[in-house]
Amino acid sequence: MSRRASQTEEDNEINLTPMLDVVFIMLIFFIVTASFIKESGLDVSRPEASTALKVEDANILIAISENNEIWMDRRRIDPRVVRATIERLHSENPKGSVVIQADKKSNNETLRIVLDAAKAAKVENVSLATETS
Repeated sequence: MSRRASQTEEDNEINLTPMLDVVFIMLIFFIVTASFIKESGLDVSRPEASTALKVEDANILIAISENNEIWMDRRRIDPRVVRATIERLHSENPKGSVVIQADKKSNNETLRIVLDAAKAAKVENVSLATETS
């Protein structure tokens, strides 16, 4: 009788191994298919433009604050290393573009430094982010 009772207890247990396999496969699927958005790390008040166009494949975002600080990948960047940082990020995705988000109150000199660095890094597609009017 004890042998039969122990057999029925084993039959009533739920095998969780197939469920865990499915969960791990779904997790891997979502990680592989997720698109990661790169941000500059700074909220910028952009100027308005009536001819603004949407850029789809911008992989390098550069923000210039109203205090003329340059931000890339959520870090403040020294103006002397902007070119090297752009080259490094551009080598990861050579078909991507650079989008500069300059604040309305930032100086043109800082914008010129970033534009020159992008040109020196041999990036062909450089855009300036604006608000549509």
